[in-house]
Amino acid sequence: MHILTRPVPPAAEQHLLTAGLHPIEARIYAARGIAAIEELETEFKHLLPTEGLKGIGELAQRLADAIARQEPILIVADYDADGATACSVGIRGLRLLGAKVDFLVPNRFEYGYGLTPEIVELANAKGARLIVTVDNGIASVAGVARARELGMEVLITDHHLPGDALPEAPIVNPNQPGCSFASKHLAGVGVMFYVLLGLRAELRRRGSFGEESGPNLACLLDLVALGTVADVVKLDANNRILVEQGLKRIRAGKACTGIRVLYQAAGREPRRASAFDLGFMLGPRLNAAGRLDDMSLGISCLTTDDDAAALAMARELDQLNRERRSIEAEMQDVAQAKLDQIAVGDRYSLTVFDQDFHQGVIGLVASRLKDKHHRPTIVLAEGLEGEVKGSGRSINGLHLRDALDLVSKREPDLIVKFGGHAMAAGLTLADAGQIERFRNAFEAVCRELMPAEALTRTIETDGELDPPAMNMELAERLDSRVWGQGFPVPRFIGHFRVSKQRIVGEKHLKLELQGQGRQSFEAMYFQRSEPLPERIEAVYQLSVNEWQGKRSLQLLIDHASEDRQDG
Repeated sequence: MHILTRPVPPAAEQHLLTAGLHPIEARIYAARGIAAIEELETEFKHLLPTEGLKGIGELAQRLADAIARQEPILIVADYDADGATACSVGIRGLRLLGAKVDFLVPNRFEYGYGLTPEIVELANAKGARLIVTVDNGIASVAGVARARELGMEVLITDHHLPGDALPEAPIVNPNQPGCSFASKHLAGVGVMFYVLLGLRAELRRRGSFGEESGPNLACLLDLVALGTVADVVKLDANNRILVEQGLKRIRAGKACTGIRVLYQAAGREPRRASAFDLGFMLGPRLNAAGRLDDMSLGISCLTTDDDAAALAMARELDQLNRERRSIEAEMQDVAQAKLDQIAVGDRYSLTVFDQDFHQGVIGLVASRLKDKHHRPTIVLAEGLEGEVKGSGRSINGLHLRDALDLVSKREPDLIVKFGGHAMAAGLTLADAGQIERFRNAFEAVCRELMPAEALTRTIETDGELDPPAMNMELAERLDSRVWGQGFPVPRFIGHFRVSKQRIVGEKHLKLELQGQGRQSFEAMYFQRSEPLPERIEAVYQLSVNEWQGKRSLQLLIDHASEDRQDG
């Protein structure tokens, strides 16, 4: 374990101080690449213009034609939270703009991911002639070809990395070749939102709204924020605007019915909405539908305006999430028992399979194991027809999709299909007989692509805080900002004496700490039940704890070890 302090560019820090930022905030933002106060602007007017997205004009024109002719549009969605919110944004937005629209979401267990030929057959059976994909499609070469054979049109909106071949269809994807859009990190829901902005502009040009400007699409930003955070895309400046604007709507009581009832099911207060809520409270409940059942439930919850129906669906999602947590915990125990039999420290990668694993939860288990062992991790489970489905998570130093691509090129008959990003990817093997071969091939590629130092876990901090700065005011200032992937929440390092500690919720430590300034702090150390030594060096976050209507300062401990400083 290496604990490092993020470097702070002096010139950037000084610019931010001159602009009037709090000194600690100036230090934090400069360390995250912010050099001017304007880069922290989150007003909607600062959003990147739609024109930078390659293909958006063509898609907007085709959708405008469909609205004019009242052609039915079928949205084909992915089965995760990004796909569900992108689908919901598409349904709500297209209806606001006058379209006739329905949706189809593949069942993870029967059809797998994306616009496959089988899904095209289902769409054809529903009478669809015009398909719009959301959060998928860039790899659907065979699916688009089948649609063309059946006389169907496909419009692709996606954000995933393209493969060697592109489908023969109009595409909006910031990561497609030749696209100059400055933000390559839009989530699928963000791409669909941009398509709607482009469509509204096209309808304005056609005079479809008369002397009006058309509907205010900002009403969709709560859904855009949820999908963006839940998909763990990098929160670059453009994504931070989308998320902050969505959170403002939620806090102002302007969220759609589905998001309001999901907050209710999670026991959270919408008026204090944060990116944490979206990523760790609402996102998992929405994802539970796609993991264990059918994401149609989640999409229906987000698209209905009936309070009673939405609340019933939110409660069902909450119950599915409880089941998911139980399954995940059991699978983690099984996976760890298997890893206990090998020398994990000697390996560059981990590949774990069990015939009883639930394929809807393998990505979560891969993430937990990756976090625990700091190795690129693939977890595999049997599919319904003897195939093996895998989900992987990576660490800094290994682009996971590129690693799988190299495995596939070296062993052409090993991986049936794969796709994903730098840090997360999925794959399919023909059967369980291929697992050991895959394990060896993946390990070889990881050894080739990763430097040995990448295997050492590193925690970056924003340095130490003076005792007077560890206060509620700073915690609330930091709590009001959007943090997440690529724009990490501030973490500090400090030295404490552990005054009290006890286990809560079976696996978490509740602590009372005494700082160097003799201040006492309430603290939580989640996912740890082993007692801490009396004196610790800790990496922590300042947070605001709300309990029974009272707000107080709380430290969230990310890492703690025995403090070896004198005294």
